[in-house]
Formats: sequence, structure tokens, C-alpha cells
Amino acid sequence: MARTNVAGKEVSEGSSSVLAKAIKMLGPGIIAVLSWLGAGDLITSSVAGANYGYAMMWVLAVSLLLRFLIVNIMARFQLCNNQGLSILGGYAQLHPGFAWFLFGYALLMGHLTNAYMLKGAGEALATLIGWNAPLVCSMAVAIAVWLLVGRSIYSVIEGVMKGLLCLMTLAFLALAIMSGPDWGGIAAGTIGFSIPPDQGVHGALIVAVSVIGAVAGSIANFVLPYVMKEKGWTGPEHKRIQRNDLLFAVCVGIIINLAIWVVGAEILRPNGLQVDTLDDLGAALQMFFGPTGWYLFFVGAFATLFASVAGKTTAFPMLITDALQHIRPGRREKYGKTFHKDPMHKWFLLFVLITPLIWSLPGMPDFVTLTIAVNALNIVGLPVISLGLLIMSNQKKLLGEYRNNWFENLALGAATVLALWVAFQLGSELLG
Repeated sequence: MARTNVAGKEVSEGSSSVLAKAIKMLGPGIIAVLSWLGAGDLITSSVAGANYGYAMMWVLAVSLLLRFLIVNIMARFQLCNNQGLSILGGYAQLHPGFAWFLFGYALLMGHLTNAYMLKGAGEALATLIGWNAPLVCSMAVAIAVWLLVGRSIYSVIEGVMKGLLCLMTLAFLALAIMSGPDWGGIAAGTIGFSIPPDQGVHGALIVAVSVIGAVAGSIANFVLPYVMKEKGWTGPEHKRIQRNDLLFAVCVGIIINLAIWVVGAEILRPNGLQVDTLDDLGAALQMFFGPTGWYLFFVGAFATLFASVAGKTTAFPMLITDALQHIRPGRREKYGKTFHKDPMHKWFLLFVLITPLIWSLPGMPDFVTLTIAVNALNIVGLPVISLGLLIMSNQKKLLGEYRNNWFENLALGAATVLALWVAFQLGSELLG
């Protein structure tokens, strides 16, 4: 069967239907990638590129690989365990201490990650409208996000995120291509495995830790399993579409992170520009596209930051509520498995959305410094998260044939060791 489109051309209904179904099924990955991608990637990748060129590209490559492995194992555990456990339930059945740790860690990181996201979104909005009131603009963003996610309108969030992801990707990809990336330098940096001497305000080690924290160690990696549940992906039959969806999300992440890094290395670094504010990144686009490029950057930056706040405000309260219900099982018996029915869910949502506004007050750390510091702090939780995941994803009684293969076990073990080593090095440098 065929139908005629508005241009008078015949289009296959079958192929159109398949395409529509494919696009519809890409929801959880889009939500997840925009919970991952935001100020953390925007700042850490641009600072790394501007200060160190491609010398630390290997850090990004390793982090993205670890992110895929960690999140894929988390998603598979939730889909395939024979007791219907959520990802946090998997941790909690190992030891109650995991639930307590994730409850406190999610509260802290939900607050801090939204802190720099809201701060950045407010600054971007204030710059776009020409009003020197970033605090008021941050408050406006928080109110808008509350109206969007407070009613649990998943389909609306999904549609908004798809559009904003496309806008952000095109903006940075276009600039990265026009800047003429040094592919040889990228390849050399990817296999270089070295930490260069400190340059600029932010040291090489803290930047490397921030990249690892923003990508591999982020607690936002817990987002996908919860969004899958919202989508209705709940059993082993969804394992294949989940993996493909995650591959799509990670590929988008590679493109965006690489594009941002190239902008830092090919435009900011040669022109002696440091990434101290969002204006410094806007200047990069202005060099190539004039005033239009400047507006393109700030619209894209605001879109990214707004979408990231929305994604985190959607997912973090679910993780926190889940942790609370494993600490206090009676709450799950009383309110069921729908997190929104637990009255505390609303308060957790308000906590991760409203309390971060204190970081937008005058006198608080600047946006770039706050972003790098918070993402570096993510490394603290990575050893606990990866070690717990390594144990529970090898439990035969829960997963049977869906247990880890040898490569996944090796990668999780390496992630634990890497996180411990990086945390030790960072601590030594700070104390020294």
C-alpha cells in the first residue's frame, strides 16, 4: 500500500509506520542522554579541550565505554531479575547499607547537580533576554520545570527532550565540523593515557576527574532503569530494544562530547581563550557565525541546561523514593510500587528543584568552578556503585543466563580500581 504526501509523491505506508514506531521507541534513551548531557559535559569537555587540546581524549573514551557497560548492566538487571527488583532493590538485597548510601548520595548529588544546572540555565536565559538578573531567571526555570514535571506528563517531557537534543547536537556539531578537527591528534590523545602538566586555572587532574565523574561516575546513570519503567519496559523481552536504545543514547553522547571537545581544542585553545563563563563558549561560535552563532550557542546552552534540569528532576526523586522505601519497607506496602503515590516523592522533587537555588545567590562559586567541582565529587560514589553492581549482576539465583560475561566483570572491576586510584590521587593533590 502507498499514500501520496503533500508534495504529490508516493510514500510507503509500511515504511512510514515502521519509522514512526522506531522513533516512538527511542524515549528512555533520549530522557537518559539529556539527564547525562548538560553543563557537566559542556564545561568539562570544553575546559579539557581549551586547556589541554586532545592530550586527555583517552579519559573521555574510557568514561563513555564504562558508562555504556555500567548502565547496560543496570538496565539488564532490572529487566531480567526473576524477583522484579528495581536497580536499587538489587543493591538493597545485598546489604541494607547500600540503600542508606544511595539514599544519602542521591539526595546530595540531586541537590548539587541541579545547583549548577539551574545556575547555568539562569545565566543563559538572563544573557539571552538581556536582563542582568540570573537569580530571578534561575527561579523562573525552576518554576517552569515544576509545571512540566510536577504532573508527571511523561509524553510531554519526552517530546521536549527530543527537540532540545536535536538543537544542541546540531549547534555543536556544525561548529566542530567547521573548525576542522585534527583527527590525528584525536587518535593520539585517545590512546595516549597521560596526564599533561597543569595549564590554566583548573589543573589537569581535577579536569580529568571531572570528566570521569560527569560521564562514568555520575549517579545520573541510574536514570535509565527508572525511565524504562515509566515507558513500560519491564521484562526480558525488552532487553534487545533496551540495549539498542542505550547504544543510540551513548552514540549521541559521543558525538556531542566530541564536538564540544573539538570546539575547545580547535577554537578556544588557539585563540588563548579560557572557559571561565558561558560567554567564553559563546565567543567561539561568534567567531565563526557572527551574532547568529552567539545566539545559537546560548539558545542551545539554555535548551541543554533546561532539559537536563527537567530530566534530573524527573528521575532523582524516583531513585530517592525507591531508596527510602527499601529503608522503610512499610511505605511500599502502603503506597504500592508507583513512586508518585508516596507523599515523600513530592517533597523530594521539591528538594532537588528548589534548594539548589541557593547556589545561584550572589557570592557563591562561579558556574564553571561549581560544575567542575560537583562532577569531580561524583568519583566518590563510583567505587561503591561499581562494586555493588559487580556482585549483584553475577547472582545466579536472580539472573540465571543473564549474568555478566567475563568482559563485563573485568570492566566493572577496572572501574572500581580506577575510581579508587583517582580518588587517592585527587586527595593527595588537595592535601599536598
